[in-house]
Amino acid sequence: MITRQLFFKYFHTKTPLNSHSFHNAHQLFDKMPQPNFPSLHHSMLDLLHQNRPFQALNMFNKQIYEVGVAHIDEVSTTLAVKACRGDPKLGSQIHAFAVTSGLDSFLSVCNSLMHMYSKSGQLDRALVIFNKLSNPDTVSWNTLLSGFKDNSDALSFACRMNRIGVTFDAVTYTTALAHCADCEEFMFGTQLHSLVLKNGMQGEGFIANALVTLYAKWERIADAEKVFDEMPSRDLVSWNAILSGYSQEGSYEVEAFTTFVEMVRLGLKLDHVSFTSAVSACGHARNLRLGKQIHGFAIKKGYGTHESVCNVLISTYSKCDHIKDAKLVFDGMVNRNVVSWTTMISISEEHAVSLFNDMRMYDVYPNEVTFVGLIHAICANNAVKEGETVHALCIKSSFFEELVVANSFITMYAKFESINDAIKVFHEIENKVIITWNALISGFTQNKMFQEALKTFSSTIMESKPNEYTFGSVLSAIASSESISLRCGQWCHSYLFKLGLDKNPIVSGALLDMYAKRGSINESCKVFDEITNKNQVAWTAIISAHSRHGDYESVMKLYDDITNQSFEPDSITFLSVLTACGRKGMVEKGKEVFESMVKLYKIEPTPEHYSCMVDMYGRAGRLNEAEEFLTHIPGRVGLPVLQSLLGSCKVHGNMEMGKRVSDALLKMEPKESGSYVLMSNLYAERADWDEVARIRKGMRENNVKKVVGFSWVDVHNVNESTHAFSSDDTSHPRTDEIYRMVRFLGSEMKSVKTDDVIEQVQVL
Repeated sequence: MITRQLFFKYFHTKTPLNSHSFHNAHQLFDKMPQPNFPSLHHSMLDLLHQNRPFQALNMFNKQIYEVGVAHIDEVSTTLAVKACRGDPKLGSQIHAFAVTSGLDSFLSVCNSLMHMYSKSGQLDRALVIFNKLSNPDTVSWNTLLSGFKDNSDALSFACRMNRIGVTFDAVTYTTALAHCADCEEFMFGTQLHSLVLKNGMQGEGFIANALVTLYAKWERIADAEKVFDEMPSRDLVSWNAILSGYSQEGSYEVEAFTTFVEMVRLGLKLDHVSFTSAVSACGHARNLRLGKQIHGFAIKKGYGTHESVCNVLISTYSKCDHIKDAKLVFDGMVNRNVVSWTTMISISEEHAVSLFNDMRMYDVYPNEVTFVGLIHAICANNAVKEGETVHALCIKSSFFEELVVANSFITMYAKFESINDAIKVFHEIENKVIITWNALISGFTQNKMFQEALKTFSSTIMESKPNEYTFGSVLSAIASSESISLRCGQWCHSYLFKLGLDKNPIVSGALLDMYAKRGSINESCKVFDEITNKNQVAWTAIISAHSRHGDYESVMKLYDDITNQSFEPDSITFLSVLTACGRKGMVEKGKEVFESMVKLYKIEPTPEHYSCMVDMYGRAGRLNEAEEFLTHIPGRVGLPVLQSLLGSCKVHGNMEMGKRVSDALLKMEPKESGSYVLMSNLYAERADWDEVARIRKGMRENNVKKVVGFSWVDVHNVNESTHAFSSDDTSHPRTDEIYRMVRFLGSEMKSVKTDDVIEQVQVL
């Protein structure tokens, strides 16, 4: 222990008074070596600059042995505190020495001690020292200001400094602005900027750099550029700040590339921050060619294996779908940190679990982002057992207490259709935020538990403020459930309008889809027309809405509009267009659209696309072409495609083909009731009751039950829900009235039809 050593030396250098005369004592004192303070200070500083703190402490300790405690000054003590490098164990020993030797009366020593405690996360001990200072200077205040971990507390402390008249210097402004950049206090930062201008300190390089960083982080690029352009002199930090701003914004790739080129032209000594920002901009722009050039330049400048640069390179290559190159960068890294491993886990879903195990083998400790990426990969692979294992590991390692991890488990179990486990995880979370509620609502919707999704939404708005993802999930539930009243969707529309979310693209798309699926095409069009900046999701949604309602002309007009815009139609857009073509009987146009999807837009057809094409041929009675088209489908022909063809065989009475298709369907899925029903109806059309009986017998033998079809009617002011009924249903308490009304409507329809025929005859 340093303190014990100091005091041992101090007490053992003293001589008893009764042993020597005053003269001898004076001679002894004169013979003691006198300290050479400037030399000691210079040597300790050199060692600190060389990153050799322990040697500096040894020199300090040696000085105490040679000249005694009484001959140690405040400068060497301050340097010794700095040599502790935030180690509170060593620092507290120097602190004890400073107190017992009286050196804690020097402000420089106290400032150094406060810095040491702040750096080690012991701000409370730094505050104890600060509160004992009679006349703290600006350095004292700045030291404490930089020690705050909580940004709000730091800015409150800065306000206190300003209120009592502490003079702000460059360090004060830089530290306070850094806290503003890291929290929700942008307006405070602009006030500090005004104070900087008022005091004429805008030319200070450190302050200007902090301002550029602040504006860039808050996506105020124009303000960041203004500060940057007005700087009298710019260093590498200045250029890196504006380059980083361009890179993180995502829509300033050209400016980022231009800035990087200018930095190279000016001969600046680029560092890892420069290369990280430049490569990040390439990732945002999906500019693989330029990314590779900067990668080569980074290697040339000695940053080819730097952790930060490599991490961004891995991310950029993965964004450009060059996973092999990303893996090559990862394999070439000398030191891989948690970000490196986490990035690879996120982009290598098939090998995520093995990568995670390798990461632990290399003693790299995961963080919450690692587990979120791992859980996402497990969901993608539908690896239930691995998901349960990771859940147990997170509980054991306390990572389950991290909210983002717990939320991911709700999503995971919902994806595995283990909704009870998802609910259990939800209830285990103490401090639920809106993301937690969203995960459960989305889970219910995915598992077709639409009523539960709506009930959870009702609880959500009592506990938290819903966002666009909340409404996206609940509107999807309302759209997919006929048992939920449309008025619930209209109420959600009013509520989100009140919250100012009606212009959000996610919400607009969900609203548009909800109204379309629930039969309100006019409301869908109204929502679409109110969207200021229509994105691809909005265009696809409105095309799907019109296609669902069989409006071929509107679908084709919108399809032409989207192709004339800057958006390219996606697979869902083509699915809607093909559906509309099939219902209208526009086979040739449908073939043209299908070919453009494959050849022009390079979109791989899904089973749904093939089913649309077969249905299109079938509806037009071109059954041979439909059957021939099946041979062009890669892999195994899916159930929807064959069922579509069988339905067409029924419509056009092609018994021979219908039997072939039926046999294939029953062989593929013997428990699917739809195939039996279609074939039974086909024979019934031909009055072949023996075959109908044979098919129904087969259903009984295979224990196949026909799913009862339900219709819904929205009854006003009845529990905000709809009433479901099936054929020959008598469960409603007002059944007699309902059937009387049905008979009345039937007779009215017959009357209208008869009148129309008479009118047409008269015209002829």
